[in-house]
Amino acid sequence: MRTDGQVMAAPGEQLRRRKAGVTDVGPGASPAREHDPAGCPARLHPGTFWLTRVVLLRALAFVYSVAFLVAFWQNKQLIGDRGLLPCRLYLRRLRQHFRGRVGWDAVSAAPTLLWLLDWSHMDANLDALALLGLALSSFVLLSGCANMLLMAILWVLYTSLVNVGQAWYSFGWESQLLETGFLAIFLCPLWTLSRLPRWTPTSRIVLWGFRWLIFRIMLGAGLIKIRGDRCWWDLTCMDYHYETQPVPNPAAYFLHQSPWWVHRFETLSNHFLELVVPFFIFLGRRMCALHGALQLLFQAILILSGNLSFLNWLTMVPSFACFDDATLGFLFPSGPGGLKARVLQLQEDSVHGAQPPPKRSCVVRRVVHLALGLLLAWLSVPVVVNLLSPSQVMNTSFHPLRIVNTYGAFGSITRERTEVVLQGTASPNASAPDAEWQEYEFKCKPGGLWRRPCLLSPYHHRLDWLMWFAAFQTYEQNEWILHLAGKLLANDAEAASLLALNPFAGRPPPRWLRGEHFRYKFSRLAGRHASDGKWWIRKRIGPYFPPVGLQDLRDYFRERGWPLPQPDSGAWAAEK
Repeated sequence: MRTDGQVMAAPGEQLRRRKAGVTDVGPGASPAREHDPAGCPARLHPGTFWLTRVVLLRALAFVYSVAFLVAFWQNKQLIGDRGLLPCRLYLRRLRQHFRGRVGWDAVSAAPTLLWLLDWSHMDANLDALALLGLALSSFVLLSGCANMLLMAILWVLYTSLVNVGQAWYSFGWESQLLETGFLAIFLCPLWTLSRLPRWTPTSRIVLWGFRWLIFRIMLGAGLIKIRGDRCWWDLTCMDYHYETQPVPNPAAYFLHQSPWWVHRFETLSNHFLELVVPFFIFLGRRMCALHGALQLLFQAILILSGNLSFLNWLTMVPSFACFDDATLGFLFPSGPGGLKARVLQLQEDSVHGAQPPPKRSCVVRRVVHLALGLLLAWLSVPVVVNLLSPSQVMNTSFHPLRIVNTYGAFGSITRERTEVVLQGTASPNASAPDAEWQEYEFKCKPGGLWRRPCLLSPYHHRLDWLMWFAAFQTYEQNEWILHLAGKLLANDAEAASLLALNPFAGRPPPRWLRGEHFRYKFSRLAGRHASDGKWWIRKRIGPYFPPVGLQDLRDYFRERGWPLPQPDSGAWAAEK
């Protein structure tokens, strides 16, 4: 009876399993091979990072592609042969500093491929670097495939641009992109172009390199705030941030109008996310994943509330290292032959010991990754010292290759927004009361009061960003602004392409150009100015630089090696 009972019970058990959508695969089968009714593979096991690598590489490739696109569209006007700060002159000064030789000292001061290229065609060189980078990063973005050689080329190309970019590439996210890109080189196999290279599992050392990066980014940003500005302590910084950030977007206008208690909550949340959440990385798999999710959400909110270039998109990249395949599996479609199914098969082969013994190249890779870990630890010493220092600095590199850097953002918040507005006139007499001054409009920075703030991220208008910094300083501290003035006095097409509106387009250039200093504020929602369609109100502070003509700038240009622009019309001849 006992035996019969067991036999009689078997069909019932099989029936119950079929109703539950589970196929009987026999005794000893791994639960990992169970399939759902649609034939989709079961959930992935935690602890592997095949899909993590795919997501990391594609996310980084997206940022690279934006950065190279920005370089292609703007580098000629900014650092090209006739740019506002020509990189050829910069390299020439470096070479002169090192006694006219392009030796190790010069190369280490500014590591760039441009040392090896013909300087007489700098525009073509800059375009070639940018287009090659754009093509390679687009390939990685679309395919999800990469190897060490390809990622190293991307890193070298962008390093070559950053190190000659001068003020235009002086922002913290440039170093952050180089550090992220350097780590990504070691995510990949040496030659193989495969999304799932069987012999090259994702290195835990490299993953911890990314986690260490996001930890330093967030903690550095949090510490510089509480050390840098009292408003982060009294929770009032967000009362000003949306209005005074470099390039506000439309959402910033409405967020600025929020009640005071909303701004207090925003500031407290910022402290929690930057000073507490980073330590979740070290508290196990679930807390690490929670850290990644919170940071992704935080960066998404920052993207929606301002135009901070590709900074927030880039900060998302190392956050993906906090997730394993089991966590990221929902991003990939299920089904036979898909990435998810293939990763599951790799996991099962590993569990059951079905993988062949490792090749010699695997041993070499482990040695390389160990050396990388030691290098990162050694280069992190000054970074950690800086984090612990009460005189902490932000966005600083301690060596030319920018492999491990210190980061931070908004260590101080400006209470008032000031803007430099460029104006030109065709009047022969700049001081005449009847002189009609017409304003130039930039691509994205505030100018016209009726002009809606732009929505730009992740693209980056470098000139607009530096105009925000220039408004806090003097024109003597920003020589490029007088170079821009000289080019606009000649209606230079390259310089005008950096602007949204040239009021003298299609007609003789202005005889005089000046910079005016204004204080800008958002109009009050539902107030009188807003009802008139104004996004901004402004009040004149005074002159930023006095009216200048081309003759006034002749000696200034000659001293700096800049060619004096020549206007297309007869206005220049009349002025002479």
